Amino acid sequence: MRISAGFFTLFLVLGFSAMSVAQEKEKTRVNLFLDQWHKDAAEANFEGYFGAMAEESIFVGTDATENWNKKAFQDYSKPYFDRGRAWSFTAVERNVYLQKGGKTVWFDELLSTQMGLCRGSGVLEKIKGEWKIRHYVLSLDVPNENVSELIALKKKRDSLYLSRKRN
Repeated sequence: MRISAGFFTLFLVLGFSAMSVAQEKEKTRVNLFLDQWHKDAAEANFEGYFGAMAEESIFVGTDATENWNKKAFQDYSKPYFDRGRAWSFTAVERNVYLQKGGKTVWFDELLSTQMGLCRGSGVLEKIKGEWKIRHYVLSLDVPNENVSELIALKKKRDSLYLSRKRN
């Protein structure tokens, strides 16, 4: 009986260890995929950048009006890519979370950008064996001690925007 229990325990430990290694490898692939996506923007690689996004993807930008499907985001972005430079985001840190079963990933990242520090978060889905961005949200990083100033700065514009949304 002890041999069976010991064997079973060893089997569980090795199984969890192999699963952990596989998860870490997948997280590495996701990190490389996201790093390449950001690099494609910095190098104005329109096809590479938008090829990484699922056809039904959403990109939420830093402005309240920026909630685009892929086509609308391509239309907005094309002039930036055409001039040879879009934007340059470099991950300073990133957390990647794998769904059980390995078909979905969600992540958050702290980015160094031309706007200073920003946050990105998103969802990836494995489609036909490849990771694709389904949803991405970009937000400005605002230090807590500067929030009051920022609220005052945006108050008028926010009020006008909300007024239009309500009507």
